[in-house]
Amino acid sequence: MTPPRSSRQRYRAFLQDYKHRRLEESTGDSAPAPDSPPPARGKRREYLREYLRWLWPHRYAVATLFVLALLVAGLQMIEPLFMRFIIDRVLLNAGLDSASRLARLNLAGALFVVVVILSNVMSVLRDYRQRLLNTQVMLSLRRSLFERMLHLPLPKLWDMKTGGILSRITGDVDTTAGLLQLAVVSPSISIIRLIIAVVVLLTLNWRLALTALAIIPGIMLMSFTFTRRIRPIYRSLRKDAEQIDGRVGETFSGIRVVRAFGRELRELIEYMRARHTVLRKELFANRREMVIFTSWGLLLGAVNVVIVWYGGYLNVVGRASIGDIMAFQWYTFLLLNPVWNIVNSFSELQRSLAAMERVFEVLAMEDDKPDRLDARDAPHVVQEINFENVEFEYREGRPVVRDFNVVVPGGSVVALVGRSGAGKTTVTDLVARFHDPTRGRILLNGSDIREFRLGTYRGLLALVQQDVFLFDGSVRDNIAYGRHDATDAAIEDAARRANAHEFIVNLPDQYETFVGERGVKLSGGQQQRLAIARAFVASPQILILDEATSNLDTESEQLIQASMSALLADRTTFVIAHRLSTVRRADMILLMDDGRVIEHGTHEGLMRARGAYHGMVLRQMESPGEPAEELWR
Repeated sequence: MTPPRSSRQRYRAFLQDYKHRRLEESTGDSAPAPDSPPPARGKRREYLREYLRWLWPHRYAVATLFVLALLVAGLQMIEPLFMRFIIDRVLLNAGLDSASRLARLNLAGALFVVVVILSNVMSVLRDYRQRLLNTQVMLSLRRSLFERMLHLPLPKLWDMKTGGILSRITGDVDTTAGLLQLAVVSPSISIIRLIIAVVVLLTLNWRLALTALAIIPGIMLMSFTFTRRIRPIYRSLRKDAEQIDGRVGETFSGIRVVRAFGRELRELIEYMRARHTVLRKELFANRREMVIFTSWGLLLGAVNVVIVWYGGYLNVVGRASIGDIMAFQWYTFLLLNPVWNIVNSFSELQRSLAAMERVFEVLAMEDDKPDRLDARDAPHVVQEINFENVEFEYREGRPVVRDFNVVVPGGSVVALVGRSGAGKTTVTDLVARFHDPTRGRILLNGSDIREFRLGTYRGLLALVQQDVFLFDGSVRDNIAYGRHDATDAAIEDAARRANAHEFIVNLPDQYETFVGERGVKLSGGQQQRLAIARAFVASPQILILDEATSNLDTESEQLIQASMSALLADRTTFVIAHRLSTVRRADMILLMDDGRVIEHGTHEGLMRARGAYHGMVLRQMESPGEPAEELWR
């Protein structure tokens, strides 16, 4: 089914999902997947318990917050008694002369000022400690979330996309950090203040207290009912924001394609449609919250009317003093304030809970390839890599590598050739343990590579891809990325061997020049030469070259061939290449088709066999006008 295009249509679909409670059964999409189970309430409790475990190392800071909050609440509860004392015992006390009244007034006023100052100082200290604790929890969460994402399976990262990853690390963590205040501190202190206020009100005048308190339970029940239905809205908003951020990232990562096809206006329209949909949802949530705010405004007015009206009646019949009425009105405010804080916290809590579920959902995911309990360090020298009946499939029942049985002696160069989709890159991904075989195993020096600690095994590897990825740092930083302790001399030597030193010294800041995001300030050939220099510095035991020289012109490729020979010496190398000049130097050539090896041997041996490899070479030689890269496509 084609998704709705306009923001109005998307908003109407959202309203239907909200009306039928489908939002509560999904992760925030307007249409949940039919096979996805609704998030169990027990799972949310589990996430809350996990959050409390995160707070446990900060338990003393939380206890300090509680103490400060209780002191502030206690001091605020004393303040109305000063007013009651001044009105009834000083101003309206006909038995005192003017001097006595003035003395009592000055003493009470001075104590009143001290209490107010102490209350405000402790309140400021409490707020500072609260923000400090939030920052510490937020930093800890962000670190753990970033670390977990670094080790998640690649398919899960692809599903989350860049926007989803950034949304969780930034906005979701910020919102989750507020749970400490909204779910722990504020409700607890408000309940304590509520109890104190009710006790004091009943002590002052139980008739007036019961009258004023009678309408509170109903409004609280209505408020909780409304706010419980707001959480799915905010969860949907977080999902929308994630998708928008992801789309923005894609737009500017591919800005050349956008401009080349004249899609600027279309991208702007799509962005504004998505943002307009988010705005409609936010206004929908705000309207529901305004019902709560309006109800509480009416409640406050009604309670004030009751106190003044019924309190005036009690004063007339001699059952309440003016000081009682004034103190009662102040205590009623102190009563309604914690009640409002509880309801408001519950409303704001929905946003934090929606964000918390997304954060702890990721933290609950298993690492990509956790080390086995009996895992050991990988060997320092590669003697042999043996593929035994290796099969791999991205989707069940659709293997992309099958019946793969190859023995690769240590220090040899293996060239993988074949048409696009033959499974060449997947084989190298299996060697790098980006994936593990669905069936069969890969042996390093006779041991399954899954028996080694992943960190030590990956320490044997270096990878140079056709689609080079450079970080937004200096040339020096990118060359030394695989070995941060590399000396300046080693970095420069690697650049010279990769035929990169000449263009580097002509850059504005030479090796300190920033290359821009993904190396956009460099040409494709320059980027690839930096990637090759990065491999030189890493000095790996296993080297994977995936079209490593495809972006180099013929002259540059010829210049670095001798350097490449030095790079490959004594290293086990897997080369994916389309150029015959690269393939023919390999110790072993594997011609792949549909995930299988259909021919293998040296260049000379395969040419003598006159099979598929021989035919491909002849077709290239018969088409001198065609680029050499097209031989294997």
